[in-house]
Amino acid sequence: MAFAGFAQRLGTAIGGIILSLALIGGPAGALAQDAPAATPDASAPPAAPSAIPAPDSVLATVGGAPITEADLGFAAEDLGQQLANVPPEKRRAYVMAVLIDMKVMANAARAGGMTDSDDFKRRLGYLEDRVLRRLYFSNLISDQVTPEAIQQAYQKMVADFKPKEEIHARHILVASKEEAEKVKSEIEGGTPFEIAAMENSTDGSAQKGGDLGYFSRGRMVPAFEKAAFALKVGEISDPVQSQFGWHIIELEDRRMSSVPKFTDVQGQLQQQLLIEAFNTDIKALKTKTEISFTDPAMAAAVAAETQQEESN
Repeated sequence: MAFAGFAQRLGTAIGGIILSLALIGGPAGALAQDAPAATPDASAPPAAPSAIPAPDSVLATVGGAPITEADLGFAAEDLGQQLANVPPEKRRAYVMAVLIDMKVMANAARAGGMTDSDDFKRRLGYLEDRVLRRLYFSNLISDQVTPEAIQQAYQKMVADFKPKEEIHARHILVASKEEAEKVKSEIEGGTPFEIAAMENSTDGSAQKGGDLGYFSRGRMVPAFEKAAFALKVGEISDPVQSQFGWHIIELEDRRMSSVPKFTDVQGQLQQQLLIEAFNTDIKALKTKTEISFTDPAMAAAVAAETQQEESN
């Protein structure tokens, strides 16, 4: 995407903040919704909604050191994608187990005098910068992306929208032209295209019968795109070669694109606005900050990287 360079740095800048908020509802209510609900008693009055736990609520102690609700939220940020792979009902226990291990080892490290080491002091400085960066992002950048700002971005998208020709196609990918011709003969002999795709295609779309959905020009490799857009609805192509192998293509539909629904692009617009806000803020901060390098080669490489990101 156009913002790929900045998106990568934005992801680095905020780490697992957005993911953890989506997974657990934020540090203040960290993982509060993950506990399984008890079977309701039909004779009992309806229960009042449970309050969000306070960040300072102590959940456990390890060697006298507390683990709080906020600690669970902070740990969830650091775990990021790893936590996304844990079933929702197990996340609280998973994060708590990680925190207990961390506390036990940290207490042992303190007892061993590791807080006096140069390595600890260097890492502590780095971690302090990382925490402050996250706080800056949360408090001064993400707050700029309001629901109103997202709606305005959507209205601009609608105003600037220009319909494009789209086609809906299926394909079968095989290694050789001979295989492609054989598969096409089977289809012409009565085998449904979807079945032939599931049985023969080496592409990831095989499980969906080769379905690629709707796409416009510029989305596929040139050889494939040229052949697909040249077909009539219901027509099946001759074998088409691309860098991936040999394709058989079936055209299912042709249409002009329409404005996407707000709910379909809301997340994309939010990410785009976050990236733009991050870009604007970091540029302004750098303008006011003296940055120097001891290695001219590193300075040139960083300048080239920044220029490439800004041109995307």
